[in-house]
Parts: sequence; C-alpha cells; structure tokens
Amino acid sequence: MTNNTFSIAGKNYQQLAPLFLRLAIGFGFMAHGWAKLSRGTAGFEKLLTQIHAPFPAIMAWVSPLVEILGGFAIFAGIFVSLAAIPLICTMLVAMFSIQIHYGYSSVKTIGLTARGPLFSPPGYEINILYIAGLIALIISGAGKFSVDAIIAAKSKPVNQNI
Repeated sequence: MTNNTFSIAGKNYQQLAPLFLRLAIGFGFMAHGWAKLSRGTAGFEKLLTQIHAPFPAIMAWVSPLVEILGGFAIFAGIFVSLAAIPLICTMLVAMFSIQIHYGYSSVKTIGLTARGPLFSPPGYEINILYIAGLIALIISGAGKFSVDAIIAAKSKPVNQNI
C-alpha cells in the first residue's frame, strides 16, 4: 500500500497548501479593493464608464467591497467556497473587459528610460492565476488552519455512548 500524502520526517504537511494560497490570494484581493476605495471611487467609475460596464457608479463601490470582503474571507478561511465565486466573477470581468486586449503576460517591457524600464498595461496572466488559485481552494477546501475548519470541528456531532 502506498501513501500519496506529502510528508517530511513522517509529518503530513499537505494541509499547509491551502493556507499559503489563502494568504496570498486573500491579501491580493484586499489590497486591490482597498486601492480602489482609498483613492475614492471616481477614477474607478470613469474606467467602468469607458468600458461600458452597467451601472458604473454602483459597480465602483460594489467591486472593491467584494474584493475587500471576499479577500478577507479567503484570507481568514471562512466560507471560502462561497467567497470564491464573486471573486472569480470579478477576475473574469476584468480579464475580458480590460486585460484581454494586452495579451497574456502580466509584465511586458516596452521601453527603457534613464529612470528604468517602461511597462505596458498588464495582460490576463494574473487573472488566470487568481482564478486557478480560487478554484484550487474550492476543490481542496480552506484547509486545517482556517475558520471553516474550526466551524466544521464544532459542528460535528459528539459520539455519545449510552
């Protein structure tokens, strides 16, 4: 019989993978959402108007709030599968409305100045990575080190022998 779990010195570290994904993805979404809110939503609303997004004034608030709240849920590991869905939707909208026009690569040098390289707008590479990470979390779950795991442990029925 073979054991397909990853271990070092006989200890199973497989449940650490979702933790690292959650921390990176959750922080990334919170940072992007906060950047939109902290500078005011007017600039983001202009971008949404330019790409003909429906209800740009409302979406200029909804999108960053989804990123902040959903990012926090992913980061903490609470309701991860539920929180991942609207975050995937925001990535798909951004990818197909903006980044798709710039190709795949998220880092493209288009010139060099005395101050350093010039970069073109990012492609959809980062969107794909975020979506893949969120799908991995939906499939694997939030992991052992999450609020979801604490809730699951507390909701298990206690085996009572009478």
